[in-house]
Amino acid sequence: MTPYQRLVLASRPRGEPTADNFRLETVEVPALQDGQLLVRNHYLSLDPYMRGRMSESKSYAASQALDETMIGGTAGEVVASRHPDFAVGDAVVGNGGWTEMTLSDGTGLRKVDTSRIPLSAYLGAVGMPGMTAWYGLNRILELKAGQTLCVSAASGAVGSAVGQLAKLQGVRAVGIAGGPEKCAYVVDELGFDACVDYKAGNLFADLKAAAPDGIDGIFENVAGEVFDAALAQTNAFARVALCGMIAGYNGEDIPLRSVRALLKNRITLRGFIVTEHLDCWPQGLAELGTLVADSKLKYRESVAEGLPAAPEAFIGLLKGRNFGKQLVKLI
Repeated sequence: MTPYQRLVLASRPRGEPTADNFRLETVEVPALQDGQLLVRNHYLSLDPYMRGRMSESKSYAASQALDETMIGGTAGEVVASRHPDFAVGDAVVGNGGWTEMTLSDGTGLRKVDTSRIPLSAYLGAVGMPGMTAWYGLNRILELKAGQTLCVSAASGAVGSAVGQLAKLQGVRAVGIAGGPEKCAYVVDELGFDACVDYKAGNLFADLKAAAPDGIDGIFENVAGEVFDAALAQTNAFARVALCGMIAGYNGEDIPLRSVRALLKNRITLRGFIVTEHLDCWPQGLAELGTLVADSKLKYRESVAEGLPAAPEAFIGLLKGRNFGKQLVKLI
């Protein structure tokens, strides 16, 4: 087989990542040993959590090693196999990283059915982002029909799924997104009840108008002023599923002015990492897959072409330039 390309972490960013933090390398295809298989990756998933892994600071997972293939979810096809559980032609999803091909022993790799669900969706609505939405909504927020949910980054891969799943449960969904185009998509295409444009400069007032009966649950992806605004509108005994803090991924301080609301409204706040709850994945993925196959869960993808485009696409993701799930098409 011809050599393939991969991207490694060449240096740790100071503040915002740059393209210089990555290095493109050409690698020879290794010979397969018994129990191994080779995957040709078709899609690479880009996600905000990767920024945290690029740092050496202590976190919930080990830092990305320098001069090694950058971590990341992948979806592709088995092109060679000496593994009893995988055959050439199988569609698979795993964590192959920023690389065109992945040598695997099968650990963490799962076969997927692409007859009704596109392969790329297994990195989004029927993958880790979808499961993040499913877990936060069903295991932490546990809202009742008629209550109000506020979702930040509502047009993104996670936020868009949260709001739609909530609507299917009879919950009122209010999104927060950046720009009129994204807000229109959240309401007109995804079916949210309202969406507030945080870039319009009237976040507190606009969110209060969008949630006149207050907020009973917050699915938080951003933190900072967006989280502040939502906390200020909470009802008594509201719940918060803290999923991400995009506002602070480059090391910025994240002030919280509405902290008094945590006590005054007796709020339950829980941060979570969805990969720590793998016991829920079979149920969640089955439900998400059915909804996508039946066109009851919509999603949108931003697709960069070719592995060399991954660094700029990742930088754009952290700046909110993507619309929906950010992918890189590798083939």
